[in-house]
Amino acid sequence: MNHVTPKTTEQWIELIANTELPAITSTARMLDKFSNDDKSSLPKLSKAILHDQALSSCLLKVANNAQHIGVNKVTTVSRATVVLGIQTVKNVCLTARLVESLLESKSLDYRVYEKLMQLMANSFFAATLAKMMVPNYSDETQEEVYLAALLYGIGETAFWSSAGEYADKLANSADINSPDFSQYCQEKIGTSFTALSRGLAKTWNLSDLLLKALDQPQNRTNEIKIIYFADKLSALIAQPGNKEAEFNRLLNDIAEIMQINVKQLKVRIAHTREQAMELLSSYGADALSDLIKVLPTASAFGDNRSLPSRGQASKEKSVLTAFMKLTELMKSSRDLNKYIQTVLIDAIEAFELDRCSFLLLSDDKKLVKSRFVYTEQGDKDLTKFEIHLRESENTIARVIDTKVPALINDHTSRQWRDSITIELASFIENGSLAVVPVKVGNKVIGVICAQRLVNKKQIPTEDFQQLCSLVDHLNMCLAMIMRR
Repeated sequence: MNHVTPKTTEQWIELIANTELPAITSTARMLDKFSNDDKSSLPKLSKAILHDQALSSCLLKVANNAQHIGVNKVTTVSRATVVLGIQTVKNVCLTARLVESLLESKSLDYRVYEKLMQLMANSFFAATLAKMMVPNYSDETQEEVYLAALLYGIGETAFWSSAGEYADKLANSADINSPDFSQYCQEKIGTSFTALSRGLAKTWNLSDLLLKALDQPQNRTNEIKIIYFADKLSALIAQPGNKEAEFNRLLNDIAEIMQINVKQLKVRIAHTREQAMELLSSYGADALSDLIKVLPTASAFGDNRSLPSRGQASKEKSVLTAFMKLTELMKSSRDLNKYIQTVLIDAIEAFELDRCSFLLLSDDKKLVKSRFVYTEQGDKDLTKFEIHLRESENTIARVIDTKVPALINDHTSRQWRDSITIELASFIENGSLAVVPVKVGNKVIGVICAQRLVNKKQIPTEDFQQLCSLVDHLNMCLAMIMRR
């Protein structure tokens, strides 16, 4: 930050709400003009949303989400407001603006970026969990609980998004994953994250339910306890640590409030996770999906966190940098080729590849041709590749048809030998190959092929998963720029 670092809660709130995240403040004030129980507000709200293309698009996606099966396809904002109801529409708008503002790249330190992404995923999961926990309440209460859980940790999330160099230094001065880190931050920034959440809730004139949940939530009504429980549950699922007893106690508390048993609760949590991931796609935040974990088993608990080796840390930083480059590129370019080349070069560096290529699918879909090929030095390779897809069973054809990535560490194994043609075997060169589909929307336009050419030098599963996530982010970026 170029200005003097604020030290009081009020100064931090002013910075976050009006300087760093003004879009959320503006949206909150716009939504506050429309009464939740006034039907005449629906057409007025629809008209206000129509002026914002991003909100309109997001609202239609949510309205057509799987949760509304049975409703004919929604094609207008006015119809979406009727299908969803005014309070849900307001929540969708605020959630969309929140996700958009926080995901916007600001050249964050990779540790801060990683922290921010996890907090956002936790908050979104907490919101859907909280709504799941009040199935017998009115729609209005369910939506209030959803929004309160979503914004319960907004103070901490907004701080990491907005505090610039100050946040970078703070993140690198202590163990950011330590249970005591929040207390350490409070001492350094002059306020608590809870105080920031409370101040932002007042600034945005949000419901009293959120304010009450931020003030001694365990001593209040069940719906307020649920907001606290949902926030805690999402955080424990993301990072179980050595808190197995606390986790089991929390499940029992939630099951008791819902008047179901723990086994039934676990099934509902698993289903809610799937819903949350579908909704994240509607909000254009697929990058957060991988951060919403399944319920931890007994083996997942234990305070066995260890610092990554220098090589691991370097890889993680490279991957995060690659994600941020793509996001930043969206501000300045609609050149599809530039996005793909950026991923190829960054993948080579992050995963220590010998070669990384983009093979373009031909118009007749009968073959793929090399469009871009880069070597381990990140230099262009002029070697040309052409692989036919329809002459016989073929792994790349299968990836394109199913849109499911493939990792081939031994192409002579039983799993792969029947789908490796002579052309493909020559391309692999006795090394290892990862094939990931590149899509614009639902249409596959080609594949990215990541390779290690040294015999028996495998691509680790963890690297393959991270490569898939990076290409998923690329696909999301391509879909968005093509819609502009």
